[in-house]
Amino acid sequence: MKLGKAFSDSISVSVPSMFRKSRDIGSTWWLGTGRILVFSTILCAAFFVLVFRLFDLSLVRGHEFRVLADDNRTRELVRHAPRGILRDRTGKPLVENISEYRLIEPCEVNPTQSCTERISKSRGEALLQGGLSAGKFLEIDYVRQYLADESVAHVIGYTGELSEKELNDAYYSLRKYKIGDRVGRFGAEAVYEEKLRGRDGKELVEIDASGRIIRTLGQDKELPGQDVTLSLDLSLSKVARDAFPSGKRGAVVVSKPSTSEILAMYSSPSFSPNLFSLGMSQSQYNDLVANPGMPLFNRAIGGVYPPGSTFKILVALAALETRAITPETRFEDTGVIKIGPFSFPNWYFLQYGKTDGMVDVVRAIAHSNDIFFYKAGEALGITKLVSYAKNIGLGRPLGIELGGEASGLMPDPAWKKNQFSTALDLEQRNDEWYTGDTYHVAIGQGYLLTTPLQVNAWTNLIANKGTLCRPTILHGIGGDIRENKECRSFDVQKETIRFITEGMRQACSEGGTGYPLFHFRVNSKIVPIACKTGTAEFGTVNASGKSETHAWFTAFAPLRSTQPGTENTITGEPEISVTVLVEGAGEGSDIAAPVAKKIFEAWFSR
Repeated sequence: MKLGKAFSDSISVSVPSMFRKSRDIGSTWWLGTGRILVFSTILCAAFFVLVFRLFDLSLVRGHEFRVLADDNRTRELVRHAPRGILRDRTGKPLVENISEYRLIEPCEVNPTQSCTERISKSRGEALLQGGLSAGKFLEIDYVRQYLADESVAHVIGYTGELSEKELNDAYYSLRKYKIGDRVGRFGAEAVYEEKLRGRDGKELVEIDASGRIIRTLGQDKELPGQDVTLSLDLSLSKVARDAFPSGKRGAVVVSKPSTSEILAMYSSPSFSPNLFSLGMSQSQYNDLVANPGMPLFNRAIGGVYPPGSTFKILVALAALETRAITPETRFEDTGVIKIGPFSFPNWYFLQYGKTDGMVDVVRAIAHSNDIFFYKAGEALGITKLVSYAKNIGLGRPLGIELGGEASGLMPDPAWKKNQFSTALDLEQRNDEWYTGDTYHVAIGQGYLLTTPLQVNAWTNLIANKGTLCRPTILHGIGGDIRENKECRSFDVQKETIRFITEGMRQACSEGGTGYPLFHFRVNSKIVPIACKTGTAEFGTVNASGKSETHAWFTAFAPLRSTQPGTENTITGEPEISVTVLVEGAGEGSDIAAPVAKKIFEAWFSR
């Protein structure tokens, strides 16, 4: 029961309007405007992300993705350029390019990368007929086949495929060589690589989803390499090879005296360049490199030997030019010269027990008289002889384009002192230069070593009247015939050339040492020849007191006419010089001269 007005009735509960409005307004805001604002913000952010991504894909990385897209429908194939052809001086091809294929296919280890395999033409054509599987492509390529084979192998050389290691080398990478490319490895193929190598072309093809070619979209044609004409005469080179004693080691150098162009260069034993180009088995390769005859070694420019009596040409030249002797100087052939306990005999005295009496320089060259050259060398002195010989080119490479040319050795007192410097040498005075050392050098023996090319060079010096050119294997590039202008005149007196040439002419005439070429005729015509034989001792002396000997022969022809009425004689400027070395074969006149004779016959019978 309520009795009257309670105190609490007078108290009213009052809530501030602001709180109520706030709650009402908040509910309305979240359900309306606020939610829209949040969603709008999210949408805007997503839009800007999409715009940025589109910008990145289309502008920043657009090219990258276009390339990837194109790769899914196009493929760039290489149009390999054929190498230029090596020819002899008459235009005969020494090599030919045989077409083959390169098979481009996904690598087994990493299928995303392409691997290259060389395959034969027949296999490539079989694949084309049967249809290439997806992702495989064929590129036409070329391989060398050598036509001249062993007769010119050491000059033309061979090609070989680049290894992966070589492809990473700056030299090859800058020149854009690719996997599977072949380069010149040896000889002219290597020397003229920049000329022989062509410029590869490109072919852009469209492919379908399975990787098969649909059509060609465009191409950049390849540019073949330039032809290189070598100074070689192929037919003469074959004569040199066939004339060389079977189974013997040695070399033949044939050149043109006026230019020192190499007409033939044969080193025995030789090899087939096709083994490297067309391929050989591992056993074939092992046999080749293990061959004691070293068929890959070019003895014509890399082999060094005592030149024997062929060096007397140079001794006569130096002695006459320095006036150590004159054409009228005569020395008596006593058969042997003795210095203390040492004897220095003449070969003629050793073999036949005879002497030549009083000998001048012409007779000394013709008879290869050792006594005369002992004394001429002594009169000249080792210092002047060394100076003259080195000036001409002994003791250093002559500069032929081929790699592997040896310097030889032109010994002198300083060399000997340096060579024999042990305590025992000094005690026994082995380091001193003696007169006997000069005697040995003067007849082409002792420590003297030369290459067949160097012997041919001083032969040309006489034939070319005192002018010597750098030996070369190049005759022309493309259609341009190049004259060898790297020649030097040594200002040799005409009289000196005349007397030495006469001595060499008599050496190939009755009474001389070059008997295989006495009365030399071709097609009933006399061909006068100037020659010098050589029999060079080497190695240790055997039980009978003799050493093995290398057989030498060097000569040039024809000779300039000095007499009227030579209608039945071929005369004129020397056309050809021939130098032959046969290792350990005996005497030069017996073994080396017949080789040269066949070469002269082939040349002058044309």
